[in-house]
Amino acid sequence: MWETLAASFAMFAQVDNVLALFVGVMIGTVIGAIPGMTTPMGVALALPFTFTMQPITGILLLLGVYKGGLYGGSITAILINAPGTPAASCTGLDGYPLARKGEARRALDMALYASCTADFISNLSLIFFAGILASFALSFGSPEFFTLIVFSLTIIASVSGDDLLKGLGAAGLGLALAIVGLDAIFGTPRFNFGNFDLMGGLNFIPVLIGLFAIPEVLNFYSKTETAQKLSALAGKGASLLDYRRALKSILRGSAIGVILGVIPGIGGAPAAFLSYSEARRTSKNQGNFGKGELEGVAAAEAGNNGVAGATLIPLLALGVPGDIITAIILGAFMIHDLRPGPLMFQQNITLIYALFIGIMLSSAYLFIVGKLSIRSIARIADIPQRILFPVVLVLCVFGAYAINNTIFDVLVMFVMGIVGFGMLRLGIPAAPFLIAFILGPLLEDNFRRSLRLGDGDWTIFFQGWITWFFWGLTVLTLVLIVWQRTKGRNGLPLGEGS
Repeated sequence: MWETLAASFAMFAQVDNVLALFVGVMIGTVIGAIPGMTTPMGVALALPFTFTMQPITGILLLLGVYKGGLYGGSITAILINAPGTPAASCTGLDGYPLARKGEARRALDMALYASCTADFISNLSLIFFAGILASFALSFGSPEFFTLIVFSLTIIASVSGDDLLKGLGAAGLGLALAIVGLDAIFGTPRFNFGNFDLMGGLNFIPVLIGLFAIPEVLNFYSKTETAQKLSALAGKGASLLDYRRALKSILRGSAIGVILGVIPGIGGAPAAFLSYSEARRTSKNQGNFGKGELEGVAAAEAGNNGVAGATLIPLLALGVPGDIITAIILGAFMIHDLRPGPLMFQQNITLIYALFIGIMLSSAYLFIVGKLSIRSIARIADIPQRILFPVVLVLCVFGAYAINNTIFDVLVMFVMGIVGFGMLRLGIPAAPFLIAFILGPLLEDNFRRSLRLGDGDWTIFFQGWITWFFWGLTVLTLVLIVWQRTKGRNGLPLGEGS
């Protein structure tokens, strides 16, 4: 055992490996911070550079881009409400209001601390619980996925603010737009109105950019008064006391990220929103969520980064990619004539342990790069807004166009921007729309697949302990939501005991 560890450390402790991991984290952070430049896109762009590298060097470079990209999206989400990644849109719910209050530095610090903590915990879970969690993931079929998503949709009530009807209306719009395109089961077109560009549905990135970034640009130019100048480096950073207060939510969010990350196909966005919802539900400051609550930033980033190491569990233990990014990393393994799975733990255990060492070091690199990012990338908030917002608009157009290189995606972005601006003016929250848009297709696909598996028998949704577990959580959550809102209408402060 010790000889294997020594050999693994010797394999990792090469200058090329250490630099590749660090450079990967830096590249990922920058890519994640650019609206429209997704983390999968960054990993895919880095993949060709790994062809001539040693296997461990190339894989560490890709893992670094992955880790950095998950955190980088929070930077612009907090500063200008333009999430660099889908999961970062949850961070912006409280991060951007904090920035508008002049506490951007504090929000950025908390996002970094939560990200590094969750990433470290997720890495430990990968090392110690790969076999157990991978076996758990194999227990999930379509009925289990359906009940998990039904439970996840209860998040909508938590992020709807004071007006639940507006939140449900936004969620309904998100579900309606999510079903545009080809039917995933039979391949028939739905709501495309004869438009070929709508056959593939609405691309998530243009919708995301339009919903969050464009309304801020329109809102800026619609105001007659001079906008308040924000500074990312002004004010105090997050203190140790801030971190200790948010630690419970960070640990809970990390656990949620690990559990959802090990299940193939879930991803960081649902984990971030579920972590945020649980933090709000148990917080004494429920009313402040969505208005600039530091604990909300911590919970969102913990859930998002908690999936990082966990998504590698099914990849390394079973050879099954957990999401798009790990599918690209699987390609890197195969290019170097390596096949992840049980046999790899027997034939290439030294390489596996060397990767584990690099993965643990990536958490430290993320902290270092994150601190540097706060003092460099975050300076975009010091740019006068009359200059910043046109630049943001150009980046938004570039990000929307770069997905498929089509003008149609740019048009979708602007249409969603107008919709988002209307929602902003009417006080309709955007988060329920986003959650429904993300989870809607997964809900429908698993619902219909389950019924086909059960020959139309509805009892398939109540077979097995996993489905009963999620049904129980759903009922319990709904009861708590009704109780909390009833208590609030009776004049009692939400989140406090009566």
